[in-house]
Order: sequence, then C-alpha cells, then structure tokens
Amino acid sequence: MDRPRRFPTCGTEPWRTGTVSGVETDILGAPYERHTIDLGTDDEGPVVATLVRRGAERTSDRAVLHLHGYNDYFFHTHLADFYAGQGYDFYALELRKYGRSLLGHQTPNYAGSMTEYFPELDEAARIIREQDGHTRLVVDAHSTGGLIAALWAHRMRERSIVDGMFLNSPFVEFNLAAATRYTAGPALAALGRVRPYAKAPGGVADAYGLSIHADHHGEWTFDQAWKPVVGFAPRLGWVNAIRGAQARLHAGLDIAVPILVGCSLRSYKRPAWTEAAQTADSVLDVDHIARWAPALGRHVTLIRFDGALHDLTLSAPPVRERVFAELATWLHAYQP
Repeated sequence: MDRPRRFPTCGTEPWRTGTVSGVETDILGAPYERHTIDLGTDDEGPVVATLVRRGAERTSDRAVLHLHGYNDYFFHTHLADFYAGQGYDFYALELRKYGRSLLGHQTPNYAGSMTEYFPELDEAARIIREQDGHTRLVVDAHSTGGLIAALWAHRMRERSIVDGMFLNSPFVEFNLAAATRYTAGPALAALGRVRPYAKAPGGVADAYGLSIHADHHGEWTFDQAWKPVVGFAPRLGWVNAIRGAQARLHAGLDIAVPILVGCSLRSYKRPAWTEAAQTADSVLDVDHIARWAPALGRHVTLIRFDGALHDLTLSAPPVRERVFAELATWLHAYQP
C-alpha cells in the first residue's frame, strides 16, 4: 500500500518558518506548488528565489532538482511528467532575478558571480532532503544552469548531497572564435569591473527563440515577460561572472557522482533564423561542450543528439523521445 504524500497541503504550512513563504498553487495549476525563498537583500534591494514542485504518482524517496538556463524559467511540464513517470518527485528552482523570482526593481537575470546562486541551491537541497525526506537527489540543469550546478556540486562533493547530474547543453564556453575570446574578453572584463550593469555588445541572436516559440517556428508557449524571444541583453558584470565560472570548470572539477552530458550533434552559427536552426544548437558551440565535458569529474557520459535544439527537451518530438529514452536508461543504470 502506498504511503500518503509527505508534502503539506497548499497554502496551509510554511516549509521553513522565517525563510520561506507558505506553499501556494503555482501558476501552472495543480499539481504544481511553489514557495518563495527569502534571500535578504543585495545592491538592488530585496532578493528571492522560487521552488516549484510536482510529486510523482506514488510517494518516492527520490527527487530531481531542475535548474533553468539564461533567459529562461520553468514551464517544461513535459519534463516534470517524464521524471514523475520515472518515480521521481520533481522540483524546479527559479533562481534570483529569473521568472517567478524576478522583482520589479531588479536587472533581469543578473549576477556578479555564479556563486551568488549557491544559497538558493543550498536551501532547495535542504528542503528536498531534510524536510521532504528524500534520500536520493539528481540534478537536471540546462545551459547556464548546467555551469552553475556543476560548480555547486563540486563545492558540495564531500557532503553527499547530489547523487547524479544530467547536464543539458551546459554553458562551458562562449560561442565565439578563440581569437575573439582571447582579445575582446580581457577588454570587456576590465570595463565590466567599472560598469557591471552596462549591456554587453552584440546582444542576443533571435534564431533560438524563433525556433521554439509557437508564434513563430516552434511548438512551445511561454511568458515572454520572463523569457523574451530575443532574450534579455547580458550585462558586462554577468559576462565577467560567466568567464570566471568557465575558467574554474576548465581547470578541472572533481564531481564524483555519475554525470550525463547531452548536446546537439551540430551548431547553428547564423544570427538570423533559417530552417536549419530547427535541428541544431543555435546558442552554443557543441564542440566546446564535447571538449570540456571530461573536466567535470570522474564519471562522465556524453551523448550527442542529431537534430536537437539548444534545450534538448524542447526539440522536435522524435528527438525529444530519444533524449528521454537515453535519460531513462542512464537513470536506471546509475540511480537504481
């Protein structure tokens, strides 16, 4: 006989007095719940993060924590459905200044260091393990979230918090020619130390956004106030933070748990959309991902998917099915 759900009823019980708000039904509706994590203040004012959760059909001691990328938030109910079908309680962490956590006084998606996100990751893991009683935790992280999660897992490696990781097109290198990275990078870094909130030159190409949104060439609908098709312009301080985090990864991490890295077979290099953008990563250079995957830790599996988009789980249905099939195989092999 199944045990009763351990989750508290929506709106009736705080997850941690003085730190988080009461549980509420999420904007996605039942069975999704959310609460707000109070992170104090920074130079722009109050800061919060948001933890969204959806339970598996039966009570489980296994959980997955999803971490979104840049210019992103959690709307991927099909991803939650997949994990619930695998017997995992699903949690999605919306980082400070992203999506549900974005407040009116804040610069969207900005951070001066990737380590600024560690407090909400620490609290999410505490809730999942200590409060909700899960004994196994898998991290599912996309793009910039993959970079952040890798650094966090390395930091937590001796505390047995994470049992496995799926990194979906992790942001391990800027998609620029080497000469540009080595020449423009230091110059932008110097300027970013003086003017961290200045917009980085170049902006964001729209090929990826056009490839996924249902109003254009994709099949997905999402809130463009939180995830604009063109994307929020990166700030120089954020660029500096990414460069520092990538340099740390390139020096080699020591994540001891099994890691599955997935990416597309090819990249799309044009700034404007063409039909070829529908079957490639139009954000990152996938060869960079293949190159740096071994630097993550001791046990890394790399799979490249023909026809996949930057977010593998938003690819066309046949590709998506292959991604989920490989992920299910990996989960069964390494998270018994």
